[in-house]
Amino acid sequence: MSSAPSLDVVPIIRSQLLEEFRNNKNKRYELKDILHHVVEFSGDQHGSRFIQQKLETANSDDKQMVFDEILPNCLQLMTDVFGNYVIQKLFEHGHQSQKTILARQMEGHVLSLSLQMYGCRVVQKALEHVLNDQQAMLIRELDGSVLKCVKDQNGNHVVQKAIERVPADHIQFIIDTFHGQVYNLATHPYGCRVIQRMFEHCLDTQICRLLDELHRGTNQLVHDQYGNYVIQHILEHGTVEDKEQIIGKVQGHVLQLSKHKFASNVVEKCVSFGGSQDRLTLIDEVLRTRSDGTYPLMTMMKDQYANYVVQKMLDVADGQQREVLVSKIKPYLPGLKKYTYGKHLISSKWQGRVELVYC
Repeated sequence: MSSAPSLDVVPIIRSQLLEEFRNNKNKRYELKDILHHVVEFSGDQHGSRFIQQKLETANSDDKQMVFDEILPNCLQLMTDVFGNYVIQKLFEHGHQSQKTILARQMEGHVLSLSLQMYGCRVVQKALEHVLNDQQAMLIRELDGSVLKCVKDQNGNHVVQKAIERVPADHIQFIIDTFHGQVYNLATHPYGCRVIQRMFEHCLDTQICRLLDELHRGTNQLVHDQYGNYVIQHILEHGTVEDKEQIIGKVQGHVLQLSKHKFASNVVEKCVSFGGSQDRLTLIDEVLRTRSDGTYPLMTMMKDQYANYVVQKMLDVADGQQREVLVSKIKPYLPGLKKYTYGKHLISSKWQGRVELVYC
């Protein structure tokens, strides 16, 4: 029986200069010492690190030398595990003319670079350091593939960077692509990040329709493992009107939502970032006595998720409302020791305050 062919490991062939560089720790090398070997060094772990460090303080002649050697091979290096870092350093520390020429080499390749593990980092760096007209030219290449990028583990970072750094009028086509897609994106592991960046950086006139879409899906999004982060983001950074819309949908459901793994985070943010009247209403809801003499707070103190909402309420409540909260919690502190999650409330920093009020 014939055996399977052996897979020979292809040896890495290095120039004598690179071998000496890797093996000689005592000699102090400068960029001029690797003339005609810049590309080879850029593709080597140690050589790449050397060039990166030197570019940070290099003079104009040394930067030009590195640039001249890199340019014919720059596309290959942009997707290389070590070479991409050298390209990034040129975007950071090169002259503006060099950055412009480097970015021109990317034209026609922005989509493929954006979807590649290392290329996406170079595209992001380019968007940070080239001028506005070139930013617009590069990002326009994603038109027609925006959703593909948003849902890609590499491409989503490029779209986020574009939203953060490119002037609003140049990324309108990205915003237009999101119309009718907000719920789908907000519930996607990468899309939820992009949606958050959009609400952070885009103009109110650009996002008003998208916010309306978001509000229509709030009841579902608060329960979603990704969507809840988008709702939390609006509660932290949104307008008063947007916060009130979300809090209005939480009111009347505080107990149910507080016991949910993801929705409980939203309730905490409602308590933290709502207005004083909103906070009063939410806390009053869990203190309201039911027909059987119990109240929601009793259940929440023992729940694995809701106990954190109680802690947040103690954190933000003030005056008489806080005293009422404390008075309701204190009789149950000894009994909470029997519950795994009740212990969280006992051991939290708030127990000292609870006892302080009644000592």
